[in-house]
Amino acid sequence: MILPIRAFGDPVLRKVGKDIDKDYPELQELIDNMFETMYSANGIGLAAPQIGLDIRVFIIDVTPLAEDEDYEDIKDELAEFKKVFINARILEESGEEWKFNEGCLSIPDVREDVKRKGTIVIEYYDENFVKHTETFSDIRARVIQHEYDHIEGVLFTDHLSALKKKLVKGKLTKISQGDVNIGYKMRFPK
Repeated sequence: MILPIRAFGDPVLRKVGKDIDKDYPELQELIDNMFETMYSANGIGLAAPQIGLDIRVFIIDVTPLAEDEDYEDIKDELAEFKKVFINARILEESGEEWKFNEGCLSIPDVREDVKRKGTIVIEYYDENFVKHTETFSDIRARVIQHEYDHIEGVLFTDHLSALKKKLVKGKLTKISQGDVNIGYKMRFPK
């Protein structure tokens, strides 16, 4: 089922997600719905707060990037990178910070350069509640950090300079009021 994506200004996007256990009701259905919702919006990542749930779950599928010539050197890794992250904790961020132009399904039509560290170590459970501790670099680390921020109540716009925040304020206000033309289901704050 395709779920509406919560727009900027929805209070759930500012909540720190709660851990869940393997008995969370209809977890597999939730994960399937999240993938379907993400694909319908042409996204490569989606976090539970974006569909109204303040829990520590996010999904990523960067396989479409394997076809992008910018990622030719890691296309094999990207071609197989579809993951579910439950109760994730970033243990370490390292390496040089690098800028990348980020966007967000909850903040349509706003894209800005964001600096993030190049490598992360993350601990998480997969959809079968098997625990993993893994290290990721490159665009995979970037997408994970973006989605991880969502379960921490942080949006990519929070990483912008004061000047950039001022420049996008009007766009963010319009989004929160539903004054945006998008091609997917959204729910706007009342």
